[in-house]
Amino acid sequence: MKKTSTRLADGRELIYYDLRDDSVRDAVDRRPLERTVTTSEVRRDPLLGDSVAIASHRQGRTYHPPADECPLCPSQGDRLSEIPDSSYDVVVFENRFPSLAGDSGRCEVVCFTSDHDASFADLTEEQARLVLDAWTDRTSELSHLPSVEQVFCFENRGAEIGVTLGHPHGQIYGYPFTTPRTALMLRSLAAHKDATGGENLFDAVLERELADERVVLEGEHWVAFVPHAAHWPYEVHLYPKKRVPDLLGLDEDARTEFPKVYLELLRRFDRLFGEGETPTPYIAGWHQAPFGQLEEFEGVNRDDFALHLELFTIRRTSGKLKFLAGSESGMNVFINDVPPERAAERLREVAS
Repeated sequence: MKKTSTRLADGRELIYYDLRDDSVRDAVDRRPLERTVTTSEVRRDPLLGDSVAIASHRQGRTYHPPADECPLCPSQGDRLSEIPDSSYDVVVFENRFPSLAGDSGRCEVVCFTSDHDASFADLTEEQARLVLDAWTDRTSELSHLPSVEQVFCFENRGAEIGVTLGHPHGQIYGYPFTTPRTALMLRSLAAHKDATGGENLFDAVLERELADERVVLEGEHWVAFVPHAAHWPYEVHLYPKKRVPDLLGLDEDARTEFPKVYLELLRRFDRLFGEGETPTPYIAGWHQAPFGQLEEFEGVNRDDFALHLELFTIRRTSGKLKFLAGSESGMNVFINDVPPERAAERLREVAS
């Protein structure tokens, strides 16, 4: 992997990740952009104890542009985009309309390929490995920023999810706090460790899932399963068999096997609902240990956390979506229409 860092016309950082070591990235951003002005602010809810990002400048962000005006395609001639070069393998840049910025964290965009009509599932194993390496590098770099406590690499795919740019891409959020979801995991981890005299909850869950009927796909170094208490109709958790706290902890064997396993999972998701459906909408995200202090979670350290990827779709059956209505949105109590065992069975049925 070759990494080349440059700056866009408004001062934002852009990084090329190339498969070839002889790639030259010296294209200049020729757009007449002014410096980006953000109004991001993080406010804490005193009753729930969580945080909300207030980012009014995002109201003006790019919304469903036609394909020939896509800001994530390479620049061609007089059609200038966020990527100055005429081609790229993988590219990462600071979001022009960030939810978090400055002292409130950082938001980046990850373009998986220059092919506008592709998806992550269309990538080769070599390309998918390059994305993994880019995620890992950004996790490392962002962890050193004073304003970042936790790094979240994720992909929103499909208009049903709310995606406003059709180009295959994901995002990376550098939060200035430990997210509520991760805090819940850490509290459960601490409570289980205390109650069992030191047993790791993630290890116990993984051992149980490996012995159950909900395993979807298993390799030498990775295992994918539908969790016992899945929240979503089709939800898969992907774990390395060797527990590590973040992407930086993966060894070469796990990195080498990851593309094959993950690409197969994504392709199975696209086969879930049969021909004639639009591509399956999904959210995929890496859960990593926070880089900040964990004193509030007594007895727990970073190495107790288990890196894992969660992949789920909001489509519950052909032509029907799972909406988060009163119970889910109002009280955070999920109601799943698809038994996890049936979801796992279906995901095994659509194997290539």
